[in-house]
Amino acid sequence: MTKATYSREKMRELSALSPFELKAEFIRLAEAKQADKPGQKGTANAMMLNAGRGNPNWVATGPREAFYALGYFALEESRRVWTADNLGGMPEPHDSALRFERFVRTHPDLPGIEMLKASVDHAVERFGFDADAFVHELTDSMIGDNYPVPDRMLTHCEKIVRGYIQDEMFDRNPPADNLSVFATEGGTAAMCYIFDSLMKNGVLAKGDRIALMVPEFTPYLEIPELDTYAFDVVTVQASMFAENGVREWRYPTEEVAKLEDPSIKMVCLVNPSNPPSLALSQRVTDQIKDIVAGPNPNLIIVTDDVYGTFVEGFRSIAADLPRNTLLVYSYSKHYGATGWRLGIIGLHDDNVIDELLAAQPQEQKDRLNKRYGTLTLEPEKIRFIDRLVADSRQVALNHTAGLSLPQQVMMALFSLFDMLEEGQEYKRRIRGIVQKRLELLLEGAQMKIADDPKRAAYYIELDLIAEAERVHGRAFADFLKANYEPVDPLFRLAEQTSVVLLNGGGFDGPEWSVRASLANLDDLDYLKIGHHLRSIFDDYVAEWKASQQS
Repeated sequence: MTKATYSREKMRELSALSPFELKAEFIRLAEAKQADKPGQKGTANAMMLNAGRGNPNWVATGPREAFYALGYFALEESRRVWTADNLGGMPEPHDSALRFERFVRTHPDLPGIEMLKASVDHAVERFGFDADAFVHELTDSMIGDNYPVPDRMLTHCEKIVRGYIQDEMFDRNPPADNLSVFATEGGTAAMCYIFDSLMKNGVLAKGDRIALMVPEFTPYLEIPELDTYAFDVVTVQASMFAENGVREWRYPTEEVAKLEDPSIKMVCLVNPSNPPSLALSQRVTDQIKDIVAGPNPNLIIVTDDVYGTFVEGFRSIAADLPRNTLLVYSYSKHYGATGWRLGIIGLHDDNVIDELLAAQPQEQKDRLNKRYGTLTLEPEKIRFIDRLVADSRQVALNHTAGLSLPQQVMMALFSLFDMLEEGQEYKRRIRGIVQKRLELLLEGAQMKIADDPKRAAYYIELDLIAEAERVHGRAFADFLKANYEPVDPLFRLAEQTSVVLLNGGGFDGPEWSVRASLANLDDLDYLKIGHHLRSIFDDYVAEWKASQQS
């Protein structure tokens, strides 16, 4: 193989881009390679292998079938009220549960009807729902003929999603306090709303000091740098090694201790992490609990737990520090539902943010009373979770706020599916998929990672410099750093093998690390990627040895 055709200067220039924008350049190179040898027999480069994005290649079919079956019942309910060609009416609540039971009995062969019936029955039994009220919420929301009421989240759907969060994010042992849930357009919207409302409400101010636990998903790195926020960012680095040349991706005690500084008003973490894909250790959780109990009691914690379902016994820091934590969760990865845009913000009713709002000086309160004064005669009593909703629609459109009703139904059905044995079996299966792909990647790459029972394995981050030093010593690692840009391996992979990975440095990880998604390609593709990565690595070794001889 040959060296990358891009100059070091050009690579440095492109490295300033977000990893997801830099990926477009890698894809262009990979596609150019494909065009050179389109489908040539025996050519390993004939197909691009893009492991740069975390969109899974699996979908949960059971709850989707239940959703579509519900749609047929909802239309029948609509036509029952009013039928005129393509015109129907609004479903009625009275006796809707009886009509649903009749529909189930008379449509035994409808795909998804058994899953729908099991989901509805489970919800009524577990949450004590009035059957008519619940079935009507489902059918009316499926039709989508009303604005979301309540705007933050539908009553029954919120209780179901709260139960799902308690099961999967809180390890079935939730705090005693109630968790209020705001349904959002994916985790993306949740992030935007949180940053925006904390600023709008004066909880954070431009230039405030916050902390980021890195490596971290790039929006959490990039949003604080925007002129709107210009936060003073302190990084908490996962810099521990399990052994020489093998990163542990864990946070040293002295790094976490940075959060003791009371000038740090907020810390953001992705848990399990992205890209290392490890759940927070109990040691670090306990240390943060001590920090909140001591030197920094008003620390706001934003935890993004989208990958939590991939770790056995996962427990969010929101379960252990409910008063301080804003929980972000998205259904996108577990259910193969990135296109659905289903996310939530969770905040316990007893929380430090509402306390901080109550303690604001009168001038600040007057400003916020004016902002929210059209919503209620007592705007000071509006909780932060509900201010998030109002702010998401510029306050003036609060009366039409809220996630679309069919989306909320899908969220509820995903959640109920998880509460059934079929959902638990599905969870075990997708966990096994990513673990197998990790094993195949490592087999091909011949690289070593730390054993960790809290590994989600949705991604893997490999530090090539650490691997270079582990296998060939510091002299080889120094040679690489002196002669190549950290992204050079990624350009070589794309240009020479049509493999697309992301640069770990773009996630504020080690500059020479690479990130691979283990979710979006076929199993054996990861073995191929590993082989290509090893081949590139061996090329560097050959170039190093050649330089020693010259």
